Amino acid sequence: MGLKLTRRAGRDSWIIRGTVAGQRIHESTGTGDKRLADAIRLRREVQLLERHALGRAATVTFGEAALTYIETGGELRFLAPILELFGPDMLLREVDNEAVNRAARKLYPGAAPATVNRQLITPISAVVTMAAEDGLCEHKKFRRRKGDQARMRWLTPEEAETLIKAARAERTTRHLVRALGLLLGGGLRTGEAIALQTQTFYKQTGEAFITKTKNGDARMIRLPRRALDLILETDLPEVGPILLSPKGRAYAQRQNGGGQMQGAFNKARDAAGLGPEVTPHVLRHTWATWYYAQTLDFGALMDLGGWRKADMANRYRKIAPEDLADRLARHGWDFTRESFATQRRNTPAEIIKIDRAR
Repeated sequence: MGLKLTRRAGRDSWIIRGTVAGQRIHESTGTGDKRLADAIRLRREVQLLERHALGRAATVTFGEAALTYIETGGELRFLAPILELFGPDMLLREVDNEAVNRAARKLYPGAAPATVNRQLITPISAVVTMAAEDGLCEHKKFRRRKGDQARMRWLTPEEAETLIKAARAERTTRHLVRALGLLLGGGLRTGEAIALQTQTFYKQTGEAFITKTKNGDARMIRLPRRALDLILETDLPEVGPILLSPKGRAYAQRQNGGGQMQGAFNKARDAAGLGPEVTPHVLRHTWATWYYAQTLDFGALMDLGGWRKADMANRYRKIAPEDLADRLARHGWDFTRESFATQRRNTPAEIIKIDRAR
């Protein structure tokens, strides 16, 4: 029978309809240009005939495999530019190390090895691995770029205090103080901080229950008193997200979010005299370094940071000078939470007396 083009009254896009090799097709071409739609029709017909003759594994495209990956929970964030580059006709079996090299030259010229690994090779490998598990291709090992993939930057307590002071100084950045308390004191990712709700923040104990996490594992964070004080400098909303924009509005929550506050963060960072390598995510590295330096508790570091693997937690905690724990204490960053432990040992009447004295 073959495939034909049709178009419904009042609709712009041409529709492909018909049967090829026993498979009935009813698909939109996505275009109102008849010549382009006809080219899409011919390509689709050839694809169906090849699949019938050679089998699906020989003709499945990278785009089809990527769609399955996304539908089963995979991330689209870094796949979108790859799909645009590969186009609709790139066969899965054609995706090899040379194809990756070409894509790297096109999409990430001059990028650091870690960027190419994270934003190109990892998503391609994830799609191909899932397809191989479904029997659509052979398992492939993609060659990763060599280089120092660990982010080495973290803030000293003195740099952190300078950043906090800079954020307080400007009306357009003052709202960042609460975020800095969460990021420096709790090791949250920016997206996790934006998603944190007042209902799961416990100011009496300096704890917060994080339900929306990168790996899907909920966790409880425990803040030092200094971080809690930063968070409570201004009144918390009665309900809803803890972090609000300068206009008092909730941030839009996005997958892999955090860029919503990037502009304000950069402004405070520059005012503090810190370099462009200091990003909000550097504060997660900072928290891990601070926490371990003061507690030497690696198990708690993994639990509070939400890492499943020890090697990942190790990448975040950096080599620090021996006096770091003392310097943190001088600035009020007590990750042992001794003040909360003392509070738990007091009677309710004593707690009220202590709070009034403050």
